[in-house]
Amino acid sequence: MGTVTTERAALVELVDRFRPRTTREAASRRRFLDELDRLEQPCSREADRVHVTASALVVGRRGVVLHLHKRLGRWLQPGGHVEAGEEPAAAALRESQEETGLVVRHPDGGPQLVHLDVHPAGGHVHLDLRYVLLAGDDDPAPPEGESPHVRWFRLDEARQVADEALVDALDRLAVGPAGIEPATQGL
Repeated sequence: MGTVTTERAALVELVDRFRPRTTREAASRRRFLDELDRLEQPCSREADRVHVTASALVVGRRGVVLHLHKRLGRWLQPGGHVEAGEEPAAAALRESQEETGLVVRHPDGGPQLVHLDVHPAGGHVHLDLRYVLLAGDDDPAPPEGESPHVRWFRLDEARQVADEALVDALDRLAVGPAGIEPATQGL
């Protein structure tokens, strides 16, 4: 089996296991699977205007970290494009560290997909895989070139500034996905 076929099969398996709770999540899951069925290089932004991206809900005792996106002017979770040869879970980790300056890690049991969403992004469509990442109590310190507006939010505060898709993801944190209950209790 070729690398592209293996990559696609792994993504289909990951998305197929995701259980939607809202109408938007169900529609995103269906679109994800339809697109993965046709995309030869699902993570390549050069191969197709529709491609897989990875982002993270960075959580800790202080809440959840969001950044004010430089171009969109909205508070979002950190994330971005998957580089060639990179696993989406690794891309979520890399992008989160790059955009927040925080040391983050996957939960002890390994990468945990907590949400997915399909949305337009300029002239592209992002099939976004959203992982949960854990952080300590440090203040975000984004490097030059990244949005300087990065901060911790309590879950209720984050819901107030989030778009519909991010609210769905934050609601999943509120019910305590396996392995992160201690990180989100009391937020």
